[in-house]
Amino acid sequence: MTYEWLVRIITNYWPMFIRGAGVTLLISIIGTIIGAIIGLLIGVIRTIPMPERGPKRVFLKFVNFLLSAYIEFFRGTPMIVQAMVIFYGSALVFNVYMDRILAAIFIVSINTGAYMAEIVRGGIISIDKGQFEAAQAIGMNHPQTMLNVVLPQVIRNILPATGNEFVINIKDTSVLNVISVTELFFQTKSIAGNNYRYFEAFFVASIIYFVMTFTVTRILRYIERRLDGPDSYIMIDNQMQVERPEDALRKKGQN
Repeated sequence: MTYEWLVRIITNYWPMFIRGAGVTLLISIIGTIIGAIIGLLIGVIRTIPMPERGPKRVFLKFVNFLLSAYIEFFRGTPMIVQAMVIFYGSALVFNVYMDRILAAIFIVSINTGAYMAEIVRGGIISIDKGQFEAAQAIGMNHPQTMLNVVLPQVIRNILPATGNEFVINIKDTSVLNVISVTELFFQTKSIAGNNYRYFEAFFVASIIYFVMTFTVTRILRYIERRLDGPDSYIMIDNQMQVERPEDALRKKGQN
């Protein structure tokens, strides 16, 4: 019966499920962090003001062309194809045999970086131009403006999209089984092949995927609420002061 096989598979193969989930989380976490850093760097570079003429303009246009090509290629091709090309191509063309886990992290990182670059660029563009003008008026150059004025706001604004990329990466690591990365999908496929019980094995895997993505989503939402700060505050002498919860409850009771 299905229930008996579920219990048997969980009892006998839980170490393989745990190892697979651990590899999936490792690749997803590192890949998302590196991808976010790549996206931030590209987003800042692509928003550098373009001079009207001169060699700097030519250089910036060339750099923007290369970055645009990178973004369009990795956003326009499936990760499973990228994995095959990068892993097997590096060995065939450059005679470089990559470790499978490192190759997986590299693939997820550059794929995430392409998406994060557009997310960051959109976040920078959404910042009011008056803030750029005000920063220039007090003598800030472009890097200083980005570091001290723009990026703190952008990071907060793109946090939901970054969390969404993290959740997507947890699920998309399953395609890396084509280069024999021992993540959760690969381990589940091995378990199912040993017992010819595909439904039960992949049902367990689906529960593990759901637990991971649900937990990550809740943690990110908690971080977002913490960054937003308390909802209850009052203005005193042009300073924003936080209203204590007991005071808010007292006022509510009086009303």
